[in-house]
Amino acid sequence: MNTTAPTLWRLTAAAAALTVLAGCASVSPDGLQGRAMEQAARSAPTLAAQLPPADPATRSEAQAQLRTWLAQPLTQDNAVRIALLHQPALRVRLAELGIQDAQRVQALQLPNPHLTLGRLVNGHEREIERSLSFGLLDLITLPWRTQRQAEARDHATLLAAQDVLQVAADARRAWLRAVAAEQVAAVHSRMVEAAEAGAELAQRMARTGNWSRLQWAREQALLSDARSSQARAQLAAATAREQLHRTLGLWGGNASFTLASSLPALPPMPADVLNAQALEAQALEQRLDLQAARRQLDTTSTRAGWAGAAALFGSVGLGYQRNTTTERDSGHRDTTRGWELELPLPLFDWGGTARTAARLEVERNAAQLQDTALRARTEVRTAWLTYRTSHDLARQQRDEVLPLRALIQSETTLRYNGMLASVWDLLAEARTAAAASARAIEAQRDFWLADTDLRLALIGALDTPATALGTTTPAEAADSRGH
Repeated sequence: MNTTAPTLWRLTAAAAALTVLAGCASVSPDGLQGRAMEQAARSAPTLAAQLPPADPATRSEAQAQLRTWLAQPLTQDNAVRIALLHQPALRVRLAELGIQDAQRVQALQLPNPHLTLGRLVNGHEREIERSLSFGLLDLITLPWRTQRQAEARDHATLLAAQDVLQVAADARRAWLRAVAAEQVAAVHSRMVEAAEAGAELAQRMARTGNWSRLQWAREQALLSDARSSQARAQLAAATAREQLHRTLGLWGGNASFTLASSLPALPPMPADVLNAQALEAQALEQRLDLQAARRQLDTTSTRAGWAGAAALFGSVGLGYQRNTTTERDSGHRDTTRGWELELPLPLFDWGGTARTAARLEVERNAAQLQDTALRARTEVRTAWLTYRTSHDLARQQRDEVLPLRALIQSETTLRYNGMLASVWDLLAEARTAAAASARAIEAQRDFWLADTDLRLALIGALDTPATALGTTTPAEAADSRGH
C-alpha cells in the first residue's frame, strides 16, 4: 500500500505534465493564413504590398476597397490584389490549410482514457469492478509527435505560400493577355476601316468602268480577310477578359470594369538575369517547392527510425483497477486495487513490414526531391531562354520594325502627295503598318509573360510552360497579303 501510493503519484504527475504539453497546441486563429502570406512575402518581397491582411476585421475593410479598385482603370498591381483577396480557389486552398492545422492539433491531443464499470452478483456476494485505462505510447511519444506535427505544419504552409505565388502570377498573366488582346482588337478595327475605304473606292471605280472586276474582287477579298481577323481578335479579347474575371474571382456587376489602356513599357535588360547559372543556383536555394520537398524528406527520415517500434508496440496500454467485493450475509467488504500493463506479443508481426514501408517512403521522398530539383533547373533555364529571346524580339519590333514601318508610311504619303503613288499604295501601307503594330503589341505581351514566368520559376514551380514564341496570332493572320 505504501509502495503503490508514491508510484501512483509519480505517474499521475507525469501524465499531468504531458497533458499540459498537449494542451499547449492550439488551432491558429486565422487558419495559418498569416503564416502562408508571410512566407510568400519573404519569397517575393515585391508582392508584400499586394498581399491581403490576415486579420478578419482589416480583411473586411480591404474587401470594401474592391469597388474603389474597380472604379478606375484596372492596373496590374490591383489585379493581383483583387485575386489574392477575392479568388474563390485561393480561399478554398487556405481553408484547407486551416483544416490541416485543426487536424494537426487534434493529432496532438491525448486520447480520452477508458473507464470500465462492472457489477457482478452471485448467491453470497456482490462485486463492483472499476477500471481506468489509457494508451501509454501516446503519452510517451507526445514530444516526438509534437515535433513531427510542427514539421507537417511548416510543410503545408510552404505549399500554401506556393499557391499564393501561383495565384499572383496567374493574375498578372491574365491581366497582360486581356490588355494586349484589347489593344490588338483596336488595331484590327483600324485595319478594317482602311480595308472598307479601299473596297468602297474600288466599287465606285468599277461602276465608272475605271477598274476591272478582278481588281474590285481583290479589294473585296482584302476586306473580308480584315473582317475575319477583326472577329478573331475581338473573340480573343472577350475570351481573355473572361479568363481575367475568373482569375480575379469577379462576376456580375464587379466584372464591368475598365482595363488599363496599354501594357507597361519595355524595360532594358536587367543585369540580374544575364547569368543563367546564378539564376539556377538562386532557384535551388529559394524555391518553395524544393523547401517543402526537403522538409518532407527530413520528416520521413526521422520517422523511419521509429516505424518498426511503433508497429511493434503501438498498442501499449496502462490501466488502474479498483474492485470491491461485498458479502451479502455479513456485510464484509473487501477492496482490491492495482495496475495492469497491456503489451502486444510479437508472434506474427515483428515490425518488418512497417520498417520496409518507411524505408521505401524515404526513398520515394528522396527521389521526389531530386525530381523537383531537376524540374526547377529545367524551368529556370527554359524561362531564362524565353525571357532573353522575347526581350530581343520585342526590342526589335520597337526599335527596328515600327520605325521602319513609320518611315515607309511617311514616304508613301509624300509620294502620294506628289502623285507618285496611288491611293491603293497608301491604303496597303496603312494595313501593313497596322499589322506590324499588332505584332509589336503581342511581342511586348510575350516579354511580360516571360518575365512573370521567370520571376515565378525562381521562387516556385510553374504550373504552365514558359510562354511559347512563334505561335500564330490574329496579327499574323491579318498580315499583308499583297495588293
